[in-house]
Amino acid sequence: MPYDDLLLPDHKDVEIEDRSRVWAGRTALDVVRFRHRRFDGAMSPSRIWEVWRRGDAAALLPYDPVADSVVLVEQFRLPALAARLAPVMVEIPAGFCEPGESAEEATRREAREEAGLVADRMVRVGKFILSAGGADETCTIFVGRIIASERVHKGGLAAENENIRSRVWKADDAIAAALAGEFPNSVTSLALLWFASRRDELRREWLRG
Repeated sequence: MPYDDLLLPDHKDVEIEDRSRVWAGRTALDVVRFRHRRFDGAMSPSRIWEVWRRGDAAALLPYDPVADSVVLVEQFRLPALAARLAPVMVEIPAGFCEPGESAEEATRREAREEAGLVADRMVRVGKFILSAGGADETCTIFVGRIIASERVHKGGLAAENENIRSRVWKADDAIAAALAGEFPNSVTSLALLWFASRRDELRREWLRG
């Protein structure tokens, strides 16, 4: 599971006074009492914070340089509804890293499971924390070279009740939508905005072989 370790890493500017796990389901919630060094050099008073322990995830923006297209997936997200957003979100294939699995391995697995895609080349965008004020979840984003089919692909694991649909977007259209703020999913927008700055370079390189 993504939250196996209750402990927090040691840090010279942080004193952990107490920690407890108050919920453990699909993910876990810990309550931590701590002090941290302030910018003036003094230690803060004791603070109590809830930390949602979600762990490491990975995601792939699939790009076909021949068709100059990307593949995006759609699936239902209950928390999006709670946030008063459209619950069917446009995303890129993503998921948690399994124990012992690298971010790159997780990315390849999720692309197969969710969109039926295999990336033969990948470039790392970066590792990002998604909600630093409340959760430890990070996501390592990649862009990968794939061959896009014009057909709609229906993917996801039946064992996890996943219902996922993928669609091919012209790269220009996907980038324009990201620039217009039309993708509330932060990982999708991060990937597309980075891709917009590197697309020409990647396309030239990946078309060469």
